[in-house]
Amino acid sequence: MAERPVAGRNVGGQNRQGTNVTDDTVSAWFIREIVPLEANLMHYLRHNWRNASDIPDLRQEVYARVFAAAQERIPENPENFLFTCARNLLIDHIRREQVVPMETFADLDMLGIASDAPRPDRQVIEHEELRRLEAALEQLPPRTREAIELAYFEGLSRKEIARRMGVSPSAASHFIANGAFILGDILYGAPRGPKPR
Repeated sequence: MAERPVAGRNVGGQNRQGTNVTDDTVSAWFIREIVPLEANLMHYLRHNWRNASDIPDLRQEVYARVFAAAQERIPENPENFLFTCARNLLIDHIRREQVVPMETFADLDMLGIASDAPRPDRQVIEHEELRRLEAALEQLPPRTREAIELAYFEGLSRKEIARRMGVSPSAASHFIANGAFILGDILYGAPRGPKPR
């Protein structure tokens, strides 16, 4: 049977190792080297991806990547290459999902991805800072608190704050400056300059 060339391989019908790579060669290599590793691959995927219904599709995607790469150059260490492809595929899936629930995958350390979640000690500090800020806001006069919340929590401009509060833009600026001064005094001790009029 005539060997047909594989699309995408290097010039002259040879891979980087200088040997002919055909679909038949790659298929034989795949059956001999990769298929016997399926049980280990499935274990790896189940261990690192909690949604069991995705596992067959993930396996097929790994196989497609391995086969396509072998058409360019047959890897020297098939097992290592297979699991590198599997790891990279899982990472790609995680990155594609903009927001990923933590239960989607089992072990971030196994995937080599650093967690963005704050460390427990940082969470305690942030929680304490938030409580202090909430307590300080409660001490502000009502109109001043409203102006601060509109400016810093809702991100409104001075003009929008003035319209929302039914005051002039200069009065809105005064409420915000005064509120910031009072908050600084409450949160950080002595005022850092003359109190705005």
